[in-house]
Amino acid sequence: MKIRIDGDASVEEASAIAEALATQEGRDVKVYIGDAEEPAAVQEAELELPLEDDLGPTEREANLREEIEDILQGGPEKYVDRLPEQNKLFVRDRLDLWFGESGGEAPDGERTGSASGVKFEDGKFANFDAWHEHAPDPDPDDRLPADGMITGAATFEGRDLHFMANDFSVKAGSMAKRGTEKFLRMQQRALKSGKPVLYLMDSSGGRIDKQTEFFANREGIGKYYYNHSMLSGRVPQVCVLYGPCIAGAAYTPVFADFTIMVRDMSAMAIASPRMVEMVTGEQIDMQDLGGPDMHARESGSADLVADDEEHARELVADLVTYLPDNADEKPPRSDPKPPTRSPEGIDSVVPQEPNRGYDMRDLIERVVDHDSMFELQPEYGKEILTLFARIDGRPVGIIANQPDERAGAIFPDSAEKAAQFAWKCDAFNVPLLYLCDTPGFMAGSQVEQDAILEMGKKMIYATSEATVPKQCVVVRKAYGAGIYAMSGPAYDPDSTIALPSGEIGIMGPEAAINAVYANKLAAVDDPEERAEMEQRLREEYREDIDVKRMASEVVIDEIVPPSALRQELNNRFSFYEDVEKQRPSKKHGTVL
Repeated sequence: MKIRIDGDASVEEASAIAEALATQEGRDVKVYIGDAEEPAAVQEAELELPLEDDLGPTEREANLREEIEDILQGGPEKYVDRLPEQNKLFVRDRLDLWFGESGGEAPDGERTGSASGVKFEDGKFANFDAWHEHAPDPDPDDRLPADGMITGAATFEGRDLHFMANDFSVKAGSMAKRGTEKFLRMQQRALKSGKPVLYLMDSSGGRIDKQTEFFANREGIGKYYYNHSMLSGRVPQVCVLYGPCIAGAAYTPVFADFTIMVRDMSAMAIASPRMVEMVTGEQIDMQDLGGPDMHARESGSADLVADDEEHARELVADLVTYLPDNADEKPPRSDPKPPTRSPEGIDSVVPQEPNRGYDMRDLIERVVDHDSMFELQPEYGKEILTLFARIDGRPVGIIANQPDERAGAIFPDSAEKAAQFAWKCDAFNVPLLYLCDTPGFMAGSQVEQDAILEMGKKMIYATSEATVPKQCVVVRKAYGAGIYAMSGPAYDPDSTIALPSGEIGIMGPEAAINAVYANKLAAVDDPEERAEMEQRLREEYREDIDVKRMASEVVIDEIVPPSALRQELNNRFSFYEDVEKQRPSKKHGTVL
């Protein structure tokens, strides 16, 4: 309410009028004196609380609360009690770990609420009629609370997300009709909300005795993977494995963008050891068949291996700091930090000899912000490093050859690893930094059998298709198609820069001289004369591929003093932060 009074009135009079009217009218009042544009007095109404009455919850609400408390207890008590023997948390305690402490316990030990970070849970009463004593047709000997699957929304490290979690105490976390419906709804809502999805998997697969209810239905378990595909690249999907996920349950972790397995607890495989023996006769235990070490080193299906449940949460908490909520947003920025080690030492880290090994991480930690390196798949395809880091607070994805492993040559597994990482970074708007020091793709019969051409194609394709800002640094060797896969000049980087140690050529001097001058050298009988000629030819070849020659020919954009590399990259990523790159109009490429 606005009131205007005579211009001769005082501020005290205006205040008294405002207070009286606010009390009388029960409304906010502003009093203006004369023609003033600003009020001389403002009084908010003091709203009286309604009088207390004797109404309160009825027996109906009390019964509902009892039923909810019962659901929160999980499956049969004997199965809940076995979880500590497996070093495994009960699913409701797991949600406490991820999303904050719960409301506590009642004196009789009953659970009284969800974790404080859980905004809401959907389908808590799923399959209620099948087991609860208050249901029309119960089977109290077969507890199925929430149908063994919890879905909802929560706040994690300040970010809102969707989540699902299997309850291993309910038929070993197996999935059936109602739980499947909850899972599908959660995925479909994530598509609409544009918020990340966290899968806390602890499932033995589908409930075989109920398969006609959910297996091949249009809205059955098979729709999981259709929805995974629709979500792929739209929102980050992160999966943590806590148990042996078999058959259909194993596809959620491999469809996820990032998968963490817990050591001595989790496993995933297309079939159980018992089924494998039935089908093939092979006898193998679960850990050898599909344990964390196997998937981290051999298949590449595990991005990281956690030591325990707490460690798994810590890893995901770090991971999400590099990712946006969805493909329409940019990754979150952090406060800039100086690097762990001085950039002044970069030139000393890179050996003068092209074939001498060194750990590329020693260079990276002199370029990126302190304590910001977050490496993925460290045990798989170790001759290439894939990691998130920050430069001046800006998240970047780094693909770097690792000369300490097999000279940094690109093998099939490392090519696939790099391709998938580049693809994910591009999907979620994370700029890419390529650090090139490689003799190129590995040659030989074994790598041909392992599909080096196919995997190399994927790496080159992912590099070509990426539209995020890209910077390529020729650190030392850039031989053969290695310079292609590492986003060299022809692959649309925003810049190609080099350190003074850089070389770009079809092959290294030794191989080139052998290929071109083998007959000429063989014709020289004197060993000393032949050695002198070979050394001279190598030096001539090295001058031809030297990075200064490449800069002179404007093949590359700049040669950077190593100690200035961090600042150079920061300037270039900052300048090209909003660069727009167009790709040909098409439905999609044909490279998978």
